[in-house]
Amino acid sequence: MGIEFAERHHAFEGCFNFRDIGGYEGLDGRTVMWGRYFRAGRQDRMTETDLERARDLSVTTQIDLRRPDEIHEHGRGPFEQLGTRYVAHPVIPPGGSQILDETAGAGISGDRYLGYLDFDSTPIRGIFEIIADAARLPVLVHCTSGKDRTGVITALTLSILGVDRSVIEEDYGLTNRDVPRHLGFMEQGPGLPPGLTREAITHLAGVPEEAIGVFLDGLGRKHGGPLEYLRSIGVNDETQGAVREALLEPA
Repeated sequence: MGIEFAERHHAFEGCFNFRDIGGYEGLDGRTVMWGRYFRAGRQDRMTETDLERARDLSVTTQIDLRRPDEIHEHGRGPFEQLGTRYVAHPVIPPGGSQILDETAGAGISGDRYLGYLDFDSTPIRGIFEIIADAARLPVLVHCTSGKDRTGVITALTLSILGVDRSVIEEDYGLTNRDVPRHLGFMEQGPGLPPGLTREAITHLAGVPEEAIGVFLDGLGRKHGGPLEYLRSIGVNDETQGAVREALLEPA
């Protein structure tokens, strides 16, 4: 990959898997702009030092992909204190995880990601309507761990931007680079969840690197590809073009 993990990773003390998608080559050789789209996990454990660093990112809109019960459990995090507008667009509805367990099996997989698309598409359409509005950027897209729902939305975004599929897959796999740091935080702070070993947490906090490829293959079979899927749910060519103008360097 042309851009190293350390260049895009923001190693906050109490927030993990926080990365910038800038620097990748997109459509017509245009580069994805830095500091416009951040992806992350939950932020409720961020420290005062983290907040000072976060302020420099000037995040305008926070897009929360979590279910209402997850938001209730962990809270929205501190970005609203910095003047960020908060918007919730839950990719999986209440009860959706149980449905996915039954239809795609428990555990992370590309088939499970494809199952996200069987739910109401309104949240996904709303996400891209925000990203298409340059006045609402920089944007922070996140879920609880910043890897599955966030990974799917980011893969769709990078597809709109014309980033090569191999790069999309590598970007997804970067999640695994922050797992040791996250595990150390848990061991030194709140401790591991009851009944879960270090190995189990390592597995849960990471991703199987092939999953996003299985997801993209499934989009091709079922919808003709990611852009065609997005068109089918109302993210039309005009919106996709606006996403490119908002996130790619000028031609």
